[in-house]
Amino acid sequence: MDIRMEKTEKAIKNAFIELRSKKPLEKITVKELCSLACINKSTFYSHYEDIYALSEVLETETVASVLNSIPHRQEYTIDNLGELTRELCLAFVSHISLINILFSGKGQSYLPDKLEEGIKEMMFQKYPEYRNNPEKNILLSYCVQGSYHAYINNQDVDEKTLLQVIENIVKVLQPLY
Repeated sequence: MDIRMEKTEKAIKNAFIELRSKKPLEKITVKELCSLACINKSTFYSHYEDIYALSEVLETETVASVLNSIPHRQEYTIDNLGELTRELCLAFVSHISLINILFSGKGQSYLPDKLEEGIKEMMFQKYPEYRNNPEKNILLSYCVQGSYHAYINNQDVDEKTLLQVIENIVKVLQPLY
């Protein structure tokens, strides 16, 4: 991608994030985005089919960024899910501004579902036998979904306490499976 295309992409994404921070996705128009990004509509449409396609790209990039920011993610197993869950919560923290913008409203369940999918796929590559094991699947679902919702719904709690409680809950569940 040449430098002009990169600058245009960045302008489009920045304009979208600015607009999305102020209003729901369905209220954003291509016209206002183009005006804010200082591009014309044909330029926008040469990059994206519509606003929803742009939103999908940014959401996918954010999910990948959250997953990629988990240190040593390939080393985690069912035996150390407490640590993985803690690192996942820290990844939420490092992306919370963007998460709150992109995944507000109707998109609120998209992020934990995609994170769960990514974590499971990572585990299944390492441990293919987990793929068809209901107990392991449920435990992984609980760890990802539970930690996400516990974090999002308790942001007013001291971060250290919140992370410790989430990690402890997962550690208590581990011996059951």
